[in-house]
Amino acid sequence: MDKVAISTVDQDRVARAVREMLLAIGEDPDREGLSKTPHRIARMYAELLSGLQEDPKTILQAQFEEEHKEMVILRDIPFYSLCEHHLLPFHGVAHIGYVPQGKVVGISKIARVLELFARRLQMQERLTSQVADSIWNVLEADGVAVVIEAEHLCLTMRGVEKSGTKVVTSAIRGGFKGRAVTRSEFLSLLRGG
Repeated sequence: MDKVAISTVDQDRVARAVREMLLAIGEDPDREGLSKTPHRIARMYAELLSGLQEDPKTILQAQFEEEHKEMVILRDIPFYSLCEHHLLPFHGVAHIGYVPQGKVVGISKIARVLELFARRLQMQERLTSQVADSIWNVLEADGVAVVIEAEHLCLTMRGVEKSGTKVVTSAIRGGFKGRAVTRSEFLSLLRGG
């Protein structure tokens, strides 16, 4: 990710807040194992939340004229994000497909759009829609489909503690929504068929 975006986080302020949190839970932030933790956490949040300052339009600008009008799918794209409710990670894979209408984009750009939105405090439902809407709007594709499968640590390590549970969300736009056969083909290809 872009180091300029990382520098926009106020790392000193985050480090002070982490130090206060350590005091609030009864820890000694000056002991050997914790003395550098506030600054480590500050750098980590700067990295994990670097997508806050990026615009997906800049990623998707490099388009190519191409008459390919069939489905393009990126399957099993790994991602990591932070749940905005508990600040705990959720991670999984995304499957992104689109049907071009005269313009295609480098396939790495599709994965970068996912990464950009994942590197924000997120809800999986919002992440799914943001990826779909960006590709739909910027590429002016005939259709877009996004399916995200993720495990949320706020569900597996606290609360109900249901390890291995996957949350699946989808967002469909255009031709994927209006044509059942297109949607079925996409889902079939996700299963490896």
